[in-house]
Amino acid sequence: MTQRRPEADPHPEAQPELVPGMVRATVRQAREEAAAKARATRARKAADAPISEVDPVARVLVDVALAHLDRTFDYAVPAAMADDAVPGARVKVRFAGHDADGFVLARGTETDHTGRLTPLRRVVSPEPVLTPAVAALVGDVAERYAGVRSDVLRLAVPPRHAATEKRPSPEPPSEPVPPPDPAGWDGYPQGPAFLRHLGEGHRPRAVWAAAPGDDWPALLAGAAAATLAGGRGAVLCVPDGKDVVRVDAALTAALGPGRHVALTAESGPAARYRDFLAVSRGAVRVVVGTRAAAFAPVADLGLVAIWDDGDDLFAEPRAPYPHTREVLLLRAEREGCAALVGGFARTVEAAGLLRTGWAREIAAPRERLRAAVTTAVAGATEHDLARDPHAHAARVPRQVHELLRAALADGPVLVQTPRAGYALALACDRCREPARCGTCAGPLAVTSPTTPPACRWCGTPASPWACPHCGGRGLRAPVLGEARTGEELGRALPGVRVRTSAGDHVAATVDATPQVVVATPGAEPVAEGGYAAVVLLDTHLLLGRDDLRATEEALRRWSNAVGLVRPGGRALAVGDPAHPALQALVRWDQPGHAEREAHERAAARLPPATRLATVTGEPGAVDDALVLLAPPADVDVLGPVALGDGEERVVLRTPRARGAALSHALGELQRLRASRKLDAVRVQVDPATV
Repeated sequence: MTQRRPEADPHPEAQPELVPGMVRATVRQAREEAAAKARATRARKAADAPISEVDPVARVLVDVALAHLDRTFDYAVPAAMADDAVPGARVKVRFAGHDADGFVLARGTETDHTGRLTPLRRVVSPEPVLTPAVAALVGDVAERYAGVRSDVLRLAVPPRHAATEKRPSPEPPSEPVPPPDPAGWDGYPQGPAFLRHLGEGHRPRAVWAAAPGDDWPALLAGAAAATLAGGRGAVLCVPDGKDVVRVDAALTAALGPGRHVALTAESGPAARYRDFLAVSRGAVRVVVGTRAAAFAPVADLGLVAIWDDGDDLFAEPRAPYPHTREVLLLRAEREGCAALVGGFARTVEAAGLLRTGWAREIAAPRERLRAAVTTAVAGATEHDLARDPHAHAARVPRQVHELLRAALADGPVLVQTPRAGYALALACDRCREPARCGTCAGPLAVTSPTTPPACRWCGTPASPWACPHCGGRGLRAPVLGEARTGEELGRALPGVRVRTSAGDHVAATVDATPQVVVATPGAEPVAEGGYAAVVLLDTHLLLGRDDLRATEEALRRWSNAVGLVRPGGRALAVGDPAHPALQALVRWDQPGHAEREAHERAAARLPPATRLATVTGEPGAVDDALVLLAPPADVDVLGPVALGDGEERVVLRTPRARGAALSHALGELQRLRASRKLDAVRVQVDPATV
């Protein structure tokens, strides 16, 4: 019997084919429905769960970066979570229809909410990582910089590492804290008294002008040791990881192992969280680190200290852009602890602390400074000009070579040059016009002694090249980097080892053998026993920056280099001897230069005599911000100014005494804009550059 085949459907559209996309959509819809049903079931069970009888209300700071929601919200504490939902613990809550992270700030019995409180979803961790003191500091920083607390919390509390959290922190050493060694501080008339006040539990506040050649990490460790001997903790902030390593070693020598931790991002998530927990659990009471260490939850804090506060690494690049110095000063005020602002150079802000009487000065006597280093400025002499009429333009004059040859007999020599690389710019050797690429008109450069000139923009080789202005075919390098500088010095000093330190190849230390170390600012390695001499090249490049802090920053970088010299060493700067910054360096009078800068800025109504804030965004968003802003009295509105890329910027200026009112007004502006869902603008209070 033959099997009969089914007849075809005369209406095929009645049974559509299930294409793969439809199948995926159906599966996705089923999963979403199942997830929604599961959430509803969990929410119903949570609502029916019994609530804690003791402190049933948890005030939670939800991790939401919207300014109008920057406040605490009340949640009910289920009885099963009552023991774990402690102040400072991480929790999950239901917020605006989604699960959100948050921190419990407090527990209580009453709430202002009129309806039924939503219970906590779960306690992520019972570990109290947000202490009340740090939570209050986070609020102060957010108010000071017109930001939101959730952004500041990301800076203050590192991400959780569950495996690390389960392990206990090591017990602190049982031996008594070793007495502080006053060696080093006795070179300052005010030093012994400062240490004594720290050990007695007082709160001295000082601005410290370090003498060249001093072992500043050991002096910071001595201050921390005196504070710890008095039963209190200390937080020390330094610019970068290289400095952290130096202070870490000094603290180990002063306190012994196990009494301090180093908090840096380079440690890795597990190690960083382990060290953070050791501090929050009270096992360690001395912390050294970079920017984020300013928020370290040290129990019974007795000292906050910052070294080289003018370094731009202390300016946080993420919202709300706080500066580490200001965070530490806010903390000193709130927790009533001592403060120390130190460096070889002095910022205008540190000078203001002395001028207002908030802090006292710690400085070495003039005779000690004169004996520590001999500094001079090199220029072309009449003898040089008689021999060579072009000697006034020499990048490395005769005095530098004489100093190098003399100092190399005693030890290593440091040569600081502002630029990294080889030949960063080229020009016609006949008419001095900048050399440009024939393809895109970009600048030409040489990256190494074996590569031909090429465009820095498009990479097109420029060989052969002819000047479009005069027809010349020769090239010269008006701006040289550290690699070319080291090459030239190696040719001038045959048989002498020349090392470079810059960019991705930064040397931390060098030995005491005679050698020339060419480094860029901030990358200078520390020499064993100190450098016999320090040479500063191309000083005009640092002074020529288009920036409010150009001279202050130049003097800071020179001072940090000269500070590495051994006692009795020599320093030589190549530049204009009449420039005030170089004169201050020769006299080692950085405090005087800071005072002059402060008076000049006050006359021009510039920071820190005034407080500045910038509002940046698209033109329409900036206009809306100006309309909605309710500025307090005495606020100048400067701009808007076009920045390119479709953005504008407005600068707001007010006297420093009215700075808090301006910050509050900007915070209200951010809350109003967020609630109306307007286009975002970027608000920066006291920006590093304007």
